[in-house]
Amino acid sequence: MNRYLDLFLAWLIAEKGLSPNTRSAYAADLGRYLDFLEARQRTTADSVQSSDIAEFLAKERGRGLAPRSRARLLSAIRMFHRFLLIERYASQNPVTVIEAPRTIKKLPSFLTTAEVDALLAAAAGERSEDIRDRAMLELLYATGLRVSELVNLKKRELNLDVGYLLAIGKGNKERLVPVGEAAREQVRDYLERVRNRQDPEDRKEPLFLSRLGEAMTRQAFWNIIKKRALLAGVRTSISPHTLRHSFATHLLGGGADLRSVQMMLGHADLSTTQIYTHITQERLKQLHRQLHPRG
Repeated sequence: MNRYLDLFLAWLIAEKGLSPNTRSAYAADLGRYLDFLEARQRTTADSVQSSDIAEFLAKERGRGLAPRSRARLLSAIRMFHRFLLIERYASQNPVTVIEAPRTIKKLPSFLTTAEVDALLAAAAGERSEDIRDRAMLELLYATGLRVSELVNLKKRELNLDVGYLLAIGKGNKERLVPVGEAAREQVRDYLERVRNRQDPEDRKEPLFLSRLGEAMTRQAFWNIIKKRALLAGVRTSISPHTLRHSFATHLLGGGADLRSVQMMLGHADLSTTQIYTHITQERLKQLHRQLHPRG
C-alpha cells in the first residue's frame, strides 16, 4: 500500500493545489495509516476494509490523539481512498461508512488592543532587527496574513502607494488585502534603512530577509514573535496566528461585516470566519457581567 503514497502526494500537487505544509501533514498522517495496513497484510487497495480504518482510528485515540487531530487524520484517509477510486487503483471506498469524531470548536485566542500595542512597542529600537521585526508585526496585524503568507511575501506583491498587497493563500489562491498607514510607514522604514542595504541591487524577491540576507522562515518568525511577546510582558499564549485572530476579532468588534473579513482572511467558507463572531459575543457577555449593575 505504501507505493500509492507518492502517487497520491503528486496528485495533490497536480489536482488540488494544496500547500507544501498541508501535503507534509497528509504524508505524516497517511504514513502511519499505511504502516498499520501493511502490518495487517492489506497489500492491495481493495483489500482494505472499513473495520481496518475503524480499528486504526481507535488505536490513534488510544494513544491520546485529540478528536480534532483524529478528524484531520480521517479527512486525509478519505481523500486518499477517493484518489484510489478516481484513479482506478480501487473499485470500492471503505471510508464511506466511517463517521468523523465529534470535535468541540475551540475559540481562537486573541490579544486585546492594549496587548497588541505592547507587543508592537516591544519591537522599538534602532537595530536592523528591531526595524524589521516592527515592520513584520505591524504588517501582520494590519492584514491578518497567515505566517506562511507573510514570510513568502515578495516585494513586487506589495504596493505601498496604493495601500494593498497581493496575498497567495491556500491552494495558490490570490487575494488583495488593504494595508493601513501605520503598517505602510513601518515597512517603508524597513525598506529604506535595512532591506535596501542588504540587497542593494534588488535581486532578491522576498520582502523580509533574515539577518544573513536570506528569506525568512516560519520558524524564525515564530521565534521573533515569542521573543517580542516576552519583552512586552504579554501573558497570553501567543503564536503568529494569534495576530491573525486579533486582526479578525478587532475588525468585527469595530463593526466590520463578516463577508469583508472573510475576503481579507482568505477563508473559502464563511462558516470558518463566523467563529470570530462567537468571540465578540463572548467578549460582550463578559463586559456585561463586569459592568452591568445586575450582571
